[in-house]
Amino acid sequence: MHKAGFVNIVGNPNVGKSTLMNLLVGERVSIATFKAQTTRHRIMGILNTDDMQIVFSDTPGVLKPNYKLQESMLNFSESALADADVLLYVTDVIEKPDKNMDFIEKVRRMQVPVLLLINKIDLSNQEDLVKHVETWHELLPQAEIIPISALSKFGADIVMKRIKELLPDSPPYFGKDQWTDKPARFFVTEIIREKILLYYDKEIPYAVEVVVEQFKEDEKCIRINAVIYVERDSQKGIIIGKQGKALKKVSTEARKTLEHFFQKSIYLETFVKVDKDWRSSDKELKSFGYQLD
Repeated sequence: MHKAGFVNIVGNPNVGKSTLMNLLVGERVSIATFKAQTTRHRIMGILNTDDMQIVFSDTPGVLKPNYKLQESMLNFSESALADADVLLYVTDVIEKPDKNMDFIEKVRRMQVPVLLLINKIDLSNQEDLVKHVETWHELLPQAEIIPISALSKFGADIVMKRIKELLPDSPPYFGKDQWTDKPARFFVTEIIREKILLYYDKEIPYAVEVVVEQFKEDEKCIRINAVIYVERDSQKGIIIGKQGKALKKVSTEARKTLEHFFQKSIYLETFVKVDKDWRSSDKELKSFGYQLD
Protein backbone atom coordinates (compact mmCIF):
# COMPACT_ATOMS: atom_id res chain seq x y z
CA MET A 1 0.00 0.00 0.00
CA HIS A 2 1.28 3.50 -0.88
CA LYS A 3 1.07 6.40 1.57
CA ALA A 4 0.90 10.09 0.62
CA GLY A 5 -0.16 13.33 2.24
CA PHE A 6 0.35 17.01 2.90
CA VAL A 7 2.45 17.85 5.97
CA ASN A 8 2.12 21.58 6.54
CA ILE A 9 4.50 23.58 8.72
CA VAL A 10 3.09 26.65 10.51
CA GLY A 11 4.09 28.92 13.38
CA ASN A 12 5.20 32.43 14.28
CA PRO A 13 8.14 34.18 12.55
CA ASN A 14 11.70 33.12 13.38
CA VAL A 15 10.96 29.83 15.16
CA GLY A 16 12.91 27.74 12.62
CA LYS A 17 10.22 26.50 10.20
CA SER A 18 12.39 26.82 7.08
CA THR A 19 15.41 25.17 8.73
CA LEU A 20 13.16 22.28 9.79
CA MET A 21 11.63 21.98 6.31
CA ASN A 22 15.06 21.77 4.67
CA LEU A 23 16.15 19.18 7.24
CA LEU A 24 13.09 16.96 6.70
CA VAL A 25 13.09 17.22 2.90
CA GLY A 26 16.87 16.92 2.60
CA GLU A 27 17.01 19.73 0.02
CA ARG A 28 17.67 23.43 0.33
CA VAL A 29 14.08 24.36 -0.57
CA SER A 30 13.33 27.27 1.77
CA ILE A 31 15.65 30.18 2.38
CA ALA A 32 16.46 30.34 6.06
CA THR A 33 18.02 33.46 7.56
CA PHE A 34 17.98 34.93 11.05
CA LYS A 35 15.60 37.72 9.98
CA ALA A 36 11.82 37.56 10.46
CA GLN A 37 9.49 37.38 7.45
CA THR A 38 12.06 35.56 5.31
CA THR A 39 9.47 33.21 3.85
CA ARG A 40 6.81 35.12 1.93
CA HIS A 41 5.19 32.31 -0.07
CA ARG A 42 3.98 28.82 0.64
CA ILE A 43 6.75 26.55 -0.60
CA MET A 44 6.38 22.80 -1.10
CA GLY A 45 9.19 20.29 -0.74
CA ILE A 46 8.38 16.74 -1.84
CA LEU A 47 10.03 13.69 -0.29
CA ASN A 48 9.62 10.47 -2.30
CA THR A 49 10.33 6.84 -1.47
CA ASP A 50 9.06 3.69 -3.23
CA ASP A 51 5.98 3.40 -1.02
CA MET A 52 5.50 6.98 0.18
CA GLN A 53 5.26 10.64 -0.85
CA ILE A 54 5.37 13.37 1.81
CA VAL A 55 4.47 16.85 0.51
CA PHE A 56 5.96 19.24 3.05
CA SER A 57 4.78 22.84 2.95
CA ASP A 58 6.68 25.76 4.50
CA THR A 59 4.62 28.88 5.21
CA PRO A 60 5.28 32.51 6.21
CA GLY A 61 5.40 33.24 9.93
CA VAL A 62 2.00 34.11 11.37
CA LEU A 63 1.71 37.83 12.11
CA LYS A 64 -0.82 40.63 12.44
CA PRO A 65 -0.79 42.26 8.98
CA ASN A 66 0.28 45.90 8.65
CA TYR A 67 0.11 46.11 4.86
CA LYS A 68 -1.15 44.14 1.85
CA LEU A 69 1.99 41.98 1.48
CA GLN A 70 1.60 40.75 5.07
CA GLU A 71 -2.11 40.03 4.44
CA SER A 72 -1.05 37.77 1.56
CA MET A 73 1.54 36.07 3.79
CA LEU A 74 -1.16 35.36 6.42
CA ASN A 75 -3.40 33.94 3.66
CA PHE A 76 -0.65 31.46 2.77
CA SER A 77 -0.33 30.42 6.44
CA GLU A 78 -4.08 29.99 6.93
CA SER A 79 -4.46 28.03 3.67
CA ALA A 80 -2.03 25.49 5.16
CA LEU A 81 -4.61 24.72 7.86
CA ALA A 82 -7.23 23.85 5.27
CA ASP A 83 -5.50 21.04 3.36
CA ALA A 84 -3.15 19.44 5.90
CA ASP A 85 -3.14 15.70 6.52
CA VAL A 86 -0.66 16.29 9.35
CA LEU A 87 0.07 19.73 10.83
CA LEU A 88 3.48 20.62 12.28
CA TYR A 89 3.03 23.62 14.58
CA VAL A 90 6.53 24.93 15.30
CA THR A 91 7.29 27.04 18.35
CA ASP A 92 10.52 27.51 20.31
CA VAL A 93 11.78 27.96 23.86
CA ILE A 94 12.07 31.74 23.43
CA GLU A 95 8.64 32.94 22.31
CA LYS A 96 5.67 33.32 24.63
CA PRO A 97 3.21 30.46 24.04
CA ASP A 98 0.14 32.74 24.04
CA LYS A 99 1.40 34.86 21.12
CA ASN A 100 -1.19 34.95 18.28
CA MET A 101 -4.00 33.22 20.16
CA ASP A 102 -6.37 33.71 17.19
CA PHE A 103 -4.25 31.37 15.08
CA ILE A 104 -3.76 28.88 17.93
CA GLU A 105 -7.56 28.75 18.33
CA LYS A 106 -7.86 27.75 14.64
CA VAL A 107 -5.24 25.02 15.18
CA ARG A 108 -7.12 23.80 18.25
CA ARG A 109 -10.27 23.24 16.16
CA MET A 110 -8.47 21.12 13.54
CA GLN A 111 -9.52 17.49 13.07
CA VAL A 112 -6.17 16.24 11.68
CA PRO A 113 -3.15 15.12 13.75
CA VAL A 114 -1.10 18.03 15.13
CA LEU A 115 2.56 17.60 16.09
CA LEU A 116 3.67 20.52 18.24
CA LEU A 117 7.44 20.91 17.87
CA ILE A 118 9.27 22.93 20.51
CA ASN A 119 12.43 24.03 18.67
CA LYS A 120 15.81 25.38 19.89
CA ILE A 121 15.81 23.23 23.03
CA ASP A 122 19.61 23.59 23.11
CA LEU A 123 18.94 27.17 24.30
CA SER A 124 16.92 25.98 27.32
CA ASN A 125 17.25 23.80 30.42
CA GLN A 126 15.20 20.81 31.52
CA GLU A 127 13.12 22.74 34.07
CA ASP A 128 12.07 25.48 31.63
CA LEU A 129 11.39 22.93 28.90
CA VAL A 130 9.01 21.02 31.21
CA LYS A 131 7.13 24.31 31.85
CA HIS A 132 6.87 24.93 28.09
CA VAL A 133 5.50 21.43 27.53
CA GLU A 134 2.89 21.88 30.28
CA THR A 135 1.78 25.29 28.95
CA TRP A 136 1.46 24.00 25.39
CA HIS A 137 -0.43 20.93 26.56
CA GLU A 138 -3.06 23.26 28.06
CA LEU A 139 -3.21 25.44 24.93
CA LEU A 140 -3.38 22.55 22.41
CA PRO A 141 -4.50 19.46 24.37
CA GLN A 142 -4.93 17.34 21.22
CA ALA A 143 -1.36 17.99 19.99
CA GLU A 144 1.50 15.53 20.37
CA ILE A 145 4.48 17.51 21.74
CA ILE A 146 8.02 16.76 20.51
CA PRO A 147 11.06 18.83 21.66
CA ILE A 148 13.58 19.35 18.83
CA SER A 149 16.60 21.34 17.70
CA ALA A 150 16.38 21.75 13.92
CA LEU A 151 19.79 23.42 13.75
CA SER A 152 21.59 20.53 15.46
CA LYS A 153 19.22 17.95 13.86
CA PHE A 154 18.04 16.67 17.24
CA GLY A 155 14.60 15.02 17.21
CA ALA A 156 14.15 15.08 13.41
CA ASP A 157 14.15 11.26 13.23
CA ILE A 158 11.34 11.09 15.83
CA VAL A 159 9.29 13.66 13.87
CA MET A 160 9.79 11.74 10.61
CA LYS A 161 8.80 8.43 12.26
CA ARG A 162 5.52 9.96 13.52
CA ILE A 163 4.76 11.61 10.16
CA LYS A 164 5.18 8.27 8.36
CA GLU A 165 2.87 6.57 10.87
CA LEU A 166 0.20 9.28 10.51
CA LEU A 167 0.20 9.59 6.70
CA PRO A 168 -2.98 8.33 5.02
CA ASP A 169 -3.01 5.57 2.40
CA SER A 170 -3.05 7.36 -0.95
CA PRO A 171 -1.49 7.34 -4.41
CA PRO A 172 1.16 10.07 -4.96
CA TYR A 173 -0.03 13.62 -5.68
CA PHE A 174 3.03 14.56 -7.75
CA GLY A 175 5.42 12.77 -10.09
CA LYS A 176 7.96 10.68 -8.18
CA ASP A 177 10.86 12.63 -9.68
CA GLN A 178 9.46 15.99 -8.52
CA TRP A 179 10.92 17.60 -5.38
CA THR A 180 9.04 20.92 -5.30
CA ASP A 181 6.00 22.62 -6.80
CA LYS A 182 7.99 25.75 -7.68
CA PRO A 183 9.71 26.52 -11.01
CA ALA A 184 13.47 27.14 -11.26
CA ARG A 185 12.93 30.92 -11.56
CA PHE A 186 11.31 30.97 -8.12
CA PHE A 187 14.49 29.66 -6.47
CA VAL A 188 16.58 32.29 -8.27
CA THR A 189 14.43 35.06 -6.78
CA GLU A 190 14.54 33.44 -3.32
CA ILE A 191 18.32 33.04 -3.34
CA ILE A 192 18.91 36.65 -4.44
CA ARG A 193 16.45 37.82 -1.78
CA GLU A 194 18.25 35.73 0.83
CA LYS A 195 21.52 37.55 0.08
CA ILE A 196 19.76 40.91 0.38
CA LEU A 197 18.34 39.83 3.75
CA LEU A 198 21.84 38.94 4.91
CA TYR A 199 23.71 42.02 3.65
CA TYR A 200 21.36 44.97 4.24
CA ASP A 201 19.99 46.33 7.50
CA LYS A 202 16.66 47.53 8.81
CA GLU A 203 13.81 48.15 6.39
CA ILE A 204 15.66 47.54 3.10
CA PRO A 205 15.13 43.74 2.78
CA TYR A 206 11.41 44.04 3.46
CA ALA A 207 10.97 46.69 0.74
CA VAL A 208 12.59 44.42 -1.86
CA GLU A 209 11.06 42.06 -4.41
CA VAL A 210 13.05 40.16 -7.05
CA VAL A 211 11.78 39.27 -10.54
CA VAL A 212 13.63 37.04 -13.03
CA GLU A 213 13.20 38.55 -16.49
CA GLN A 214 15.41 36.07 -18.33
CA PHE A 215 16.32 32.45 -17.59
CA LYS A 216 18.09 30.71 -20.47
CA GLU A 217 19.50 27.28 -19.80
CA ASP A 218 21.70 25.04 -21.93
CA GLU A 219 23.74 21.94 -21.08
CA LYS A 220 26.59 23.79 -19.36
CA CYS A 221 25.26 27.09 -18.08
CA ILE A 222 22.26 29.26 -17.18
CA ARG A 223 22.02 32.95 -18.13
CA ILE A 224 19.86 34.95 -15.75
CA ASN A 225 18.70 38.57 -15.78
CA ALA A 226 17.05 39.62 -12.51
CA VAL A 227 15.45 42.90 -11.44
CA ILE A 228 15.51 43.95 -7.79
CA TYR A 229 12.49 46.18 -7.10
CA VAL A 230 12.50 48.68 -4.23
CA GLU A 231 9.93 51.26 -3.11
CA ARG A 232 12.10 54.43 -2.92
CA ASP A 233 14.94 56.08 -4.84
CA SER A 234 16.91 56.23 -1.57
CA GLN A 235 16.59 52.43 -1.22
CA LYS A 236 17.85 51.99 -4.78
CA GLY A 237 20.99 53.93 -3.84
CA ILE A 238 21.57 51.75 -0.78
CA ILE A 239 21.09 48.50 -2.74
CA ILE A 240 23.59 49.59 -5.42
CA GLY A 241 26.05 51.07 -2.91
CA LYS A 242 29.09 53.25 -3.49
CA GLN A 243 30.49 52.57 -6.98
CA GLY A 244 28.10 49.62 -7.24
CA LYS A 245 30.03 47.61 -4.65
CA ALA A 246 27.03 46.50 -2.56
CA LEU A 247 25.09 45.17 -5.56
CA LYS A 248 28.21 43.45 -6.89
CA LYS A 249 28.68 41.66 -3.56
CA VAL A 250 25.06 40.46 -3.51
CA SER A 251 25.29 39.30 -7.14
CA THR A 252 28.57 37.43 -6.55
CA GLU A 253 27.27 35.62 -3.46
CA ALA A 254 23.96 34.81 -5.19
CA ARG A 255 25.81 33.44 -8.23
CA LYS A 256 27.92 31.11 -6.03
CA THR A 257 24.81 29.77 -4.27
CA LEU A 258 22.94 29.39 -7.58
CA GLU A 259 25.84 27.41 -9.08
CA HIS A 260 25.74 25.07 -6.09
CA PHE A 261 21.92 24.83 -6.31
CA PHE A 262 21.69 24.14 -10.07
CA GLN A 263 25.09 22.41 -10.44
CA LYS A 264 25.87 24.55 -13.50
CA SER A 265 27.81 27.70 -14.39
CA ILE A 266 25.68 30.81 -13.84
CA TYR A 267 25.88 34.16 -15.66
CA LEU A 268 23.89 36.55 -13.49
CA GLU A 269 23.03 40.16 -14.29
CA THR A 270 21.12 42.21 -11.72
CA PHE A 271 19.37 45.55 -12.12
CA VAL A 272 17.61 47.76 -9.57
CA LYS A 273 14.30 49.52 -10.28
CA VAL A 274 11.90 51.61 -8.18
CA ASP A 275 8.25 50.52 -7.95
CA LYS A 276 6.64 52.85 -5.43
CA ASP A 277 4.58 51.22 -2.66
CA TRP A 278 4.44 47.78 -4.33
CA ARG A 279 3.79 46.13 -0.94
CA SER A 280 0.40 47.87 -0.71
CA SER A 281 -0.74 47.46 -4.33
CA ASP A 282 -3.10 44.59 -5.22
CA LYS A 283 -2.05 44.75 -8.86
CA GLU A 284 1.69 44.65 -8.12
CA LEU A 285 1.39 41.91 -5.50
CA LYS A 286 -0.61 39.70 -7.88
CA SER A 287 1.98 40.25 -10.61
CA PHE A 288 4.66 39.12 -8.12
CA GLY A 289 2.69 35.91 -7.39
CA TYR A 290 1.11 36.71 -4.01
CA GLN A 291 -2.21 35.26 -2.92
CA LEU A 292 -4.88 37.89 -2.19
CA ASP A 293 -8.52 37.44 -1.09
